[in-house]
Amino acid sequence: MTSSGDGMTAGDQAGPATRSRRSSTAGSRSLPAAAVALVAAVELATLGAVLAGAVLAPLPDDRQLLLVGLLAAVAVGHAEMSLNAERIRRRIAETRYINMTSVWTFSAALLLPPLPATALVVVVYLHLYLRVSRPAGTPLHRHVFSAATVVLAVHVVAAVRLLGSTPAQPGYGDARDATVVLGALVAYTLVNTVLVVAVIRLSRPGSRFLTILLGGEILLEFSTLSLGGLVAVIIANTTPWLVLLAVLPLLVLEQTTLVRQLEQRVDTDAKTGLLNPAAWRWRTQQLLDRARHTGRAVAVLILDLDHFKAVNDRHGHLAGDDVLAAVAGVLGSEVREQDHAGRFGGEEFVVALGGLRPDDVVFGRAREVAERIRASVEALAVEAPSAGGTIGGLSVSIGVAASPEHGDGLDGLLAAADAALYEAKHGGRNQVRVRPAPPGPAPHPESATPPLGLRFGT
Repeated sequence: MTSSGDGMTAGDQAGPATRSRRSSTAGSRSLPAAAVALVAAVELATLGAVLAGAVLAPLPDDRQLLLVGLLAAVAVGHAEMSLNAERIRRRIAETRYINMTSVWTFSAALLLPPLPATALVVVVYLHLYLRVSRPAGTPLHRHVFSAATVVLAVHVVAAVRLLGSTPAQPGYGDARDATVVLGALVAYTLVNTVLVVAVIRLSRPGSRFLTILLGGEILLEFSTLSLGGLVAVIIANTTPWLVLLAVLPLLVLEQTTLVRQLEQRVDTDAKTGLLNPAAWRWRTQQLLDRARHTGRAVAVLILDLDHFKAVNDRHGHLAGDDVLAAVAGVLGSEVREQDHAGRFGGEEFVVALGGLRPDDVVFGRAREVAERIRASVEALAVEAPSAGGTIGGLSVSIGVAASPEHGDGLDGLLAAADAALYEAKHGGRNQVRVRPAPPGPAPHPESATPPLGLRFGT
């Protein structure tokens, strides 16, 4: 998450196609006035906190200076060892990216007064800018804002330590100290994350704060900070040189994160961030396999934007991409995490809903979700800079099919949903059609089929 400091602002939260178009023109002037005001306020507050710490706090002693130097050396060494992985991760990341440097900055916040801890942040972020952010083309003002949020978080941790009556040379050896560490972890995350997410929210009209927050892998952020807390406890109770033991677990964690992000990249449609056809089919097949064993049902929805060609012809293909991304956002907000939304190509989307009751599919959950999606698309007003304004008047036709009515095979469900979509299109568009269950075999008259099929004497 940028709360660890990757220098990201609102542009990095956009979809891949949108982000690539904006990267060359991104700058503080492209942000809305409210976002610029918040960035300026954060940076001024950070400057004030640093000046207050410089005036009020005593000068660091030799031990603290030695610890700053050691942590800085280990942080820089760790960054150099993970340099290639970090550059790859920044190129492929579709959402906020978690930076492992928070291990060192949070450790410093727990072990040092604010001024030397701030010095460590400056060293770490200067190295990060020179070796990663600048070569990647990240604007300097973004990197400065990320560093400012971390410095501010360091000072908040100092306040938590003061409230917990933690000594200048903490030991972190009892229950009270554990409470201080946990409180500092939460405070650090809240200050850093909330500020970054707030700027992103202000930069993206219509976006949701909670959606952005949860999209940033906050659990991995907590894991990174927890490792930083353990490093601080080890240093406080043993010797600072044991900090070297944290480097290898960090490198493994980074590689694991990179592999997962690469897998996500392979499975993702570039324009919308939804699953691509192959990934959607594979995951939906897994839903069907589980449904056979659990007695549950799976519903398949096929969606097609009405008159999408007219959008491209009137507003251009870049605006069409913005519309596709907006519809993808609707799907992401209307389906559960265990469901699967994908793009099959052009203006056609697919959704798989799993874990449904067989008696509640057609007239219950599946139809309800389809109707919500239809209504949400109809209400869209898509910001399209290339079109010079917003695009509205959109609609979508949706076909629904479900197991076991239409069989347990994925191809059969897709064919049934596609037939229902055809009915929705020819029935006037902007509607949901549910494919009727196929009729069962016609019963034979009893006289026509004697017991055991014996026909002797007839």
